[in-house]
Amino acid sequence: MTDTTPAAKPEAPRPPTPHYVNPAPWDPYVSERLTADQEKYYMAGQWKLMWWRFRRHRPAVVSAAFLLLIYFSTLISEWIAPYDLHTRHAKYIFAPPQSVHFFHDGSFRGPFVYALKMERDLDTLQRVYTEDTTKPQQIRFFCSGAKYDFWEMIEGTFHFVCPPDGGTLFIAGTDRLGRDMFSRIVYAARISLTIGVIGIALSFTLALVLGGLAGYYGGWVDSVVQRITEILKSFPHLPLWLALSAALPVTWSPLLIYFGITLILALLDWPSLGRAVRSKLLSLREEDYALAAQMMGAKPARIIGRHLLPGFMSHLIASATLSIPSMILAETALSFLGLGLRPPITSWGVLLNEATDINVVAVNWWLMLPVVPVILVILAYQFMGDGMRDAADPYA
Repeated sequence: MTDTTPAAKPEAPRPPTPHYVNPAPWDPYVSERLTADQEKYYMAGQWKLMWWRFRRHRPAVVSAAFLLLIYFSTLISEWIAPYDLHTRHAKYIFAPPQSVHFFHDGSFRGPFVYALKMERDLDTLQRVYTEDTTKPQQIRFFCSGAKYDFWEMIEGTFHFVCPPDGGTLFIAGTDRLGRDMFSRIVYAARISLTIGVIGIALSFTLALVLGGLAGYYGGWVDSVVQRITEILKSFPHLPLWLALSAALPVTWSPLLIYFGITLILALLDWPSLGRAVRSKLLSLREEDYALAAQMMGAKPARIIGRHLLPGFMSHLIASATLSIPSMILAETALSFLGLGLRPPITSWGVLLNEATDINVVAVNWWLMLPVVPVILVILAYQFMGDGMRDAADPYA
């Protein structure tokens, strides 16, 4: 029987696969350069990664630059303020802020102010100040003005801005003794800003030591530290601040009062941060690298300081940054209520204490101007703290 199945036809040849050859000369080091670029990210340390993430947060970067500028200004307050802290102008009590002008009679004159004229309102007996537009007074820059002791050590007369010769320059008005408010705000920044930094340094140290001991050792050490934190957090902060501030002896010098207020703020601020340190160390002390260091004979202080704390130090720094505004506000509130810093020490809270009378504020509104730098600094710290918190988050 013959096979009638037709024979299979041979397959047609497939067309060649198209391909592309790069005509550029071959570079044997291109792969190494790509690896180096990738290595910059893969091998970057924790702080460098935080800095890269922080730079992407524009409000935080602007706030950090503002805080750096204002803290730098506290180093040269004598150069910025046109008058000394205690200089009085008896003829210009409760003088309003002077406006800075640039044009006089249609011609450009540069920055200048008009002379002030004072008259008595016979009905209210209030001082009424008006500008004498016939007497423009040129503002001086980089000049020699009122004498001062730079940081109470070196006598000098240099100022960035000086009042006109024979005239006045009250950018923020004057107070009840005729003292320039702008100069006093500039000098007060030195106290209000440093009390927050020094206070958070003490609070940060207490939180690391007590929280670290409680988290690493546990047992009765943890119980004692936790009971202390619970007692401190159970009290309302404001009444406790008031009670401790009122307990400071009246006979203490202004410097002792300054450090006393700083210590009070630090002692009441550390429990929250201390609990964060404790909870982290409770989980990290069981990690393999911590147990390996312990088996190799490392002491607890070295294990905590070299192995455990650096693992979440970025988070602690961000938390501490967010705590500084609360200390500045606490000092301002205590001084505003008359239980914080006392004259001759000048802070933003001490300046606001002079504005407690509503009748004075209604007439002399510029006495409330010290609240403006308080608001700006608090907002800047909040924005910068948010940026640092996001930068410290490894999942950001």
